[in-house]
Amino acid sequence: MDFQLSAVNLINILFIAAGIGVCVLCILHISSSTHIRKEVRIYFQVFFGLIMLYISAHLARELMDGRPGGGIRVALYTVTFTEMLAAGFMALMMSLLVLTVSRAEKFAKPIQISLLALTGLHAVILLIGWPFDLIYRFDDANVYHRSGLYLLSNLVPILMLVLDMVLLVRHRKNISRRVRIAFWIYMVAPVLAILIQSFSYGIQFIIVATVCAAVFMFSVIVKNQNEKYEQQKLETSRIEAELNMASNIQAHMLPSIFPAFPERSDFDVYASMAPAKEVGGDFYDFFLVDDDHLCIVMADVSGKGVPAALFMMASKIILANNAMLGKSPARILTDANAAICANNREEMFVTVWLGILEISTGRLTAANAGHEYPVMKHADGSFEIVKDKHGFVIGGMDQARYKEYELNMEPGSKLFLYTDGVPEATDANKNLFGLDRMLEALNKDPEAHPETILANVRSDVDAFVKSAEQFDDLTMLCLEYMGPSKSSF
Repeated sequence: MDFQLSAVNLINILFIAAGIGVCVLCILHISSSTHIRKEVRIYFQVFFGLIMLYISAHLARELMDGRPGGGIRVALYTVTFTEMLAAGFMALMMSLLVLTVSRAEKFAKPIQISLLALTGLHAVILLIGWPFDLIYRFDDANVYHRSGLYLLSNLVPILMLVLDMVLLVRHRKNISRRVRIAFWIYMVAPVLAILIQSFSYGIQFIIVATVCAAVFMFSVIVKNQNEKYEQQKLETSRIEAELNMASNIQAHMLPSIFPAFPERSDFDVYASMAPAKEVGGDFYDFFLVDDDHLCIVMADVSGKGVPAALFMMASKIILANNAMLGKSPARILTDANAAICANNREEMFVTVWLGILEISTGRLTAANAGHEYPVMKHADGSFEIVKDKHGFVIGGMDQARYKEYELNMEPGSKLFLYTDGVPEATDANKNLFGLDRMLEALNKDPEAHPETILANVRSDVDAFVKSAEQFDDLTMLCLEYMGPSKSSF
């Protein structure tokens, strides 16, 4: 047989060479696509690798077919076995892809086991057929011939394709129309080529059908992935814009202009909040109930993110409204708890420390609903923790009652309030910042302005945490009492 003069063989070689080139280009494209999901990228790299193995083995057989020599004969049997084995694994990869896309979770495990068993059966059929020439053989001139049981080499791939068709029909609603069409084209084209080649030997339509259908399927799925990626980008941009807006709304809900009361010389206050996410659940508040009474609030809502921020805004308004009615701190917390518990289907809660300073006397009346201990600095003293009595959290239990207590502030006294994000700030080794380090930071310069006091604490927290991620909101407030003055009234 003169291979160089065979037009059919020459055409087949050109088809195979073109197919290999196309597969290489597809693999390069997949490898350079950064936004394709990792599992999809790996799948198609393996898939096109198998196609290249399949058609490369076929090309090698075409080149060696009819060449004399014992070594050529062994090589012919080897590459033919490789070609048919690769065809089985290609069918397996296709079935796994259809199974994944169809989202047939109920039957996924047994189908996967069945597919692996069929692949093993395919390998066994080829191994048994090799020494007995049951599927293919080479004559004395090393020319390829199909044997009587040649159809057995296509049995398992055809069974897998039938299974794929069943999955596509049964779970068609879970697959987009374009992807579904691409799957059908890939499955039908090789089946038609196999049927044609079962009765005639000539131009290898199976090569053309497999490569073209695989490339089409790949392009459709990649396009689908690109569209999903763009949709996700748009959705991410929308969410980021909404979170930024929510963050701005939340920031504007809190007093943020300092000095807060520039006309007052009898007290000064400064506060800050650094949310762990775009929006947080911590909040602080301070406002004059009347000319002689300043209400101060420090609170921490359960949870994080937008739900906590919404609950925070509602809680802040309820507390402020009750305070502006002239109620005592205990009554404010009691009534706020009743209002929140009346419509709290999400079962969220908030810890609250609330105090009302009588500016003319320095008497601070406070109540604590499960919040962190306040820290006081008396005149010419240092910051110390005040272990006050805790009531139950707001929103946690209906009919809860709260007790209040009094603290006396002298000119030069300071009050520091905070949320648990400060003492529970964590470094990379999971160590907590703690109350002791917080007190050390406060007492670095206890006579400093409230803004400097907060800056000292934040500086020490940042130095302790370093590059570790911030898991909780950091919210602080410092009140300095200078004593009554005539300008206050």
